[in-house]
Amino acid sequence: MAKQNQTKKITDKEIQKLVIERLRTFPTGKRLSVGQEGSFTKEELVSAVERKDSLGKKITEIQLEYLRALGKGKILDE
Repeated sequence: MAKQNQTKKITDKEIQKLVIERLRTFPTGKRLSVGQEGSFTKEELVSAVERKDSLGKKITEIQLEYLRALGKGKILDE
């Protein structure tokens, strides 16, 4: 029997949860610079992702791009 390639579609809610959990691993008391948007604490970034505002959407996309690159081995290649 041929093995079927089964892929599961990840929901927006699951992506949001993943991004929030990744942000929570950042050091407390440090600020992260987000281009021309400014610098933010991890708590501010988590709130932005939860609100799904423009900053939250930008952070989500940045995290997804990082994870995709990591999955393709681009981050570790030199």
